[in-house]
Amino acid sequence: MIEQILDTAEYLFSRHGLHGVTLKDVAKSISVHHTLINYYFDDKKKLFDAVFSRRAVVTSERRMKMLDDYEAVCNGKPTVEGALRTFLDTDLDLYIEGGEGWRNYAALGAQVANTPEWGAELMDEYFDPVVLRLIDILKRALPDCAPEEIFWSYHFLTGGLMLTLARTGRLDKLSGGLCRSDDFLAAKERMATFMAAGFLALCGKKKD
Repeated sequence: MIEQILDTAEYLFSRHGLHGVTLKDVAKSISVHHTLINYYFDDKKKLFDAVFSRRAVVTSERRMKMLDDYEAVCNGKPTVEGALRTFLDTDLDLYIEGGEGWRNYAALGAQVANTPEWGAELMDEYFDPVVLRLIDILKRALPDCAPEEIFWSYHFLTGGLMLTLARTGRLDKLSGGLCRSDDFLAAKERMATFMAAGFLALCGKKKD
């Protein structure tokens, strides 16, 4: 029952956000009385946190392990694209292979990342360690780059990733159907290469 509650709440939160969903909405969607939801979760925020943490732990730990593995095989010579591909592709693979539940979580994560009032604390808790690990590898890949350029580059990277995870449909309309915002495989094939060029351009400009 808990998994059904979490799956349903995840779907609703991913479309309406924290404040657009009530416990009664979740209960109605799975045809139970709302007191059953209260039996497992004291309030809506507790339910929301449980929904978010369930998959946040998985993706964060998975990316940390893959970054560890990347460092082990790069012989102390990481590249920007290699580090970014490890970080981005590992995450995107979950949304490609994990089914609609993971895609709902992707959209929810995009909302959380862009809502400082109730999302910043969750992002800090679950994702800061793996992001800072990536930054550390990128600093070694770009030893002559000013640290602020690496952080700005990551800022732009995460913006592109979150827009992709949101699946807004805008890309579909702008391209006349040539590209689809829900095509995570196509995004995976391009994103690390595109973002790496941005890192190199900013760092190269600063060094010049």
